[in-house]
Amino acid sequence: MDVKTKLVMVFKTSSDKQVSFSIEDPKDSLTEQEIKSAMELIVSQNIFAPNGSTLASAVGAKIVKTDTTDYDLVI
Repeated sequence: MDVKTKLVMVFKTSSDKQVSFSIEDPKDSLTEQEIKSAMELIVSQNIFAPNGSTLASAVGAKIVKTDTTDYDLVI
C-alpha cells in the first residue's frame, strides 16, 4: 500500500476563475497559519500568471491523501 500526500491551494484570478497549485509531500507539521501565510505571499508577490491572469486572492487549501494498492496480476 502506498500513501501519497499533497497540499492543494486554490486561488481566484483577476479574470474571476479559480486555479489550483499542488505541492507533493508537504511536511507533516504544516499548520493552517503557515499555509495561509504562504498563499498570501504568493498573491502579494504576483509570481504566477495562469493564462495571463494574475492571482487576486486565496480561496482555500486542503491536504489530500491518496491510498494506492497495487496488485500483481501476472499469471
